[in-house]
Amino acid sequence: MRKILSLLLLLSIMTSCKTTAGKNSDTKETAQEGVKEDDMNYFFKGTGNEPFWGIKLGNEEIVFTSLIPGKEKITFPAVEAIKAMDANVKMYKVSNETASATITIQQLDCQDSMSGAIFPYSVKVEIKNNSELEMKKLSGCGKYITDYRLHDIWVLEELNGYKVFATDFQKEMPRIEINSAENRFSGYGGCNAISGSIFYEKDLLRFTKVISTLMACPQGNKEGEFTKALQSTTTYSIGNNQLILSNPSGKLAVFKKVD
Repeated sequence: MRKILSLLLLLSIMTSCKTTAGKNSDTKETAQEGVKEDDMNYFFKGTGNEPFWGIKLGNEEIVFTSLIPGKEKITFPAVEAIKAMDANVKMYKVSNETASATITIQQLDCQDSMSGAIFPYSVKVEIKNNSELEMKKLSGCGKYITDYRLHDIWVLEELNGYKVFATDFQKEMPRIEINSAENRFSGYGGCNAISGSIFYEKDLLRFTKVISTLMACPQGNKEGEFTKALQSTTTYSIGNNQLILSNPSGKLAVFKKVD
């Protein structure tokens, strides 16, 4: 009898552990999916008050949500931006079978009217349902969502089209650690410690306000070429654990992801 009771107790414990593990796994997967949805599907988010509204721009769709009756959620197909020639202003003209809108994003400090938080972009939305004669005009603030895949430590492999070696630098290979949440980076340039800021928009990446310590570098050290490549970067690509920095003239630097 004791053996039967012990066996039943063991089976009960095993079943409980299996169920709990399954729930934890599901929660983790859901959390990961949430991160992917926010950081991969959309590259810009804007919000406004009185009435409350929000806009999310992605590569596949543009989603408008609000507390305005009849405009609680409207999804538009993604379109290419119309860019101003003399300022950092982008306009998106979108429509679907029930509504149309014009979204204007300008690089201009913008203060949220309720929280007081400062955002780097102002956002204007003009939207209407096809049954309406006049556009509803809304104003708010927003920001670009820096690609979360940049958030890592990257060690230099190639510079200006050539593979680099330890002998090209003083102690070790140059590296950068990117914090995509704070739009900052730090690292080692091959002779000095370096740090700076990141300017990110859709299809645009710049390393700005680059500073370094003032240690004298030996002749032949390529730190100067490395920091110049960073400051010349305008675009990037990520794949196969590599980060490639480029500009219109070509590929500038290739990095390998390290843990």
